[in-house]
Order: sequence, then C-alpha cells, then structure tokens
Amino acid sequence: MSERREPRPYADPYLAGVALGVVLLAAFVIVGRGLGASGAFASVAASTVDAVSSTSARSNGFFADHLDGGGPLHDWLVVELLGVFVGAWLSAKLAGRLRIAVERGPHTSVNGRLLAAGAGGAVMGVGAVLARGCTSGQALTGGALLSVGSWLFIATAFASAYVVAILRRGAWS
Repeated sequence: MSERREPRPYADPYLAGVALGVVLLAAFVIVGRGLGASGAFASVAASTVDAVSSTSARSNGFFADHLDGGGPLHDWLVVELLGVFVGAWLSAKLAGRLRIAVERGPHTSVNGRLLAAGAGGAVMGVGAVLARGCTSGQALTGGALLSVGSWLFIATAFASAYVVAILRRGAWS
C-alpha cells in the first residue's frame, strides 16, 4: 500500500503569471494565435454536427464558421485544451493533489455546489458566445493585443467577481 504524502505548496502566483505570459508569447510566435478555450468547444460541436448532418452544419452560420474540413484535431484551440487537461493532471499528480473531490464550504451541500458551479459555467458559456471569446481568450489574448473590448471585459469580470464574492462569502465559512 502506498503511503500518502503531504501535498506540495501551490506555485508562487507571480512566477505562475510570468510563466503564463511566456506561454502566451510562445503561442503567438509558434502558432500565430493566442490562447482561449471556447473556440475548442465550438469546433468540436461543429465537427459533431457535421458528422451527423453535413448539410445542417454547413447551412448554420455558427457551425459553418467553425468548420475547417480537417476535423476538430486540426483546430489549434482543441489541441491546446487537450494540453491543458494533460498538463493539469500531470501538475496535480506531481504536487500530490490528484484526487476526486468537490470543493465546498461547510454549509453547502455537494449537490448545491455542483448546481452553483454548473449555473456559473452556463452563464460564462453564454457570455463567451455573446462576447465572441471566453475569459482566457478575452483577458489573455485580447488584453495582450490591447483590445478595448477585452479590457472592458476584464474590468467587468473582476467587478462582478467581487460583487458575487461579497454576496456568497457565507457559503465558504
């Protein structure tokens, strides 16, 4: 039986921020595109609909915009997101934090936490479609490109997070 070891401390946030900036710069240099995630989901959805009914996919403006004819693995964002999953798993494994758990406060049920997380994810997903980019794409890539819309998004996202944190602070204590 393997002995459970104490997890390593989290990475320094300043060092992690610099590393993320280097990854963003490398993405621009190597691939010619920034980072993001929502486009990967759109590409996989478009490829799935295209496999079932090519006519329907190509006549739908949203899906047609995400079809390149090569399948989802030909989309940079799909490959990037697969790398994020592999990297997250590897990082958690190396840090001794790999486990299945639902993080929640003492006064929140597992189902309540999952419902809140699902609702928040759905709101963010709708927002990503309306904003034409997800949080990482808007904040990292758009912010690095000095897009006014992206900077407005960043300010609004942080302001909203502070308001929600104040309203929900009792859920974690």
